[in-house]
Amino acid sequence: MAKTDDFTKMMKDMMGNFPLDMSAMQESFKTQASFTEKLSKVAIEAAEKSTELSSKWTKDMLAKVSDMTAVKEEPADYTKALTEFASVQAEMAAENMAAFAEVAKKVQMETIELVLAAGKDMGEDMTAAAKKATDEMTKAAKKATAK
Repeated sequence: MAKTDDFTKMMKDMMGNFPLDMSAMQESFKTQASFTEKLSKVAIEAAEKSTELSSKWTKDMLAKVSDMTAVKEEPADYTKALTEFASVQAEMAAENMAAFAEVAKKVQMETIELVLAAGKDMGEDMTAAAKKATDEMTKAAKKATAK
């Protein structure tokens, strides 16, 4: 019976000394929160830039509509104005689509950079946490068996 008591005491001591380090979880949470903040910033900047592009495109188009609908001297001038409007619209569409593509490309590149950096940070956090836990478990096991 005494040996059972000793084994129970040893297990109790070992479990009592079992390291439960919340700092590793806190660091992991901070890393995740930082990643989320950076990713949100990329998305918000892209939305702002897209809104600016859309607004400018709309304003430019409305200015051209104004030019097109102005009173003309000759009936042929209306055809000319409509043709010019269509041509300008095609140009504006190409320019704006290229600008939107640049915004998307920037978002994609920044997102990839953030994901790679976050993966590295999280890997380092996990490695540090595992090393610390291993060290503490070893100390706890030595302490428990030394009693």
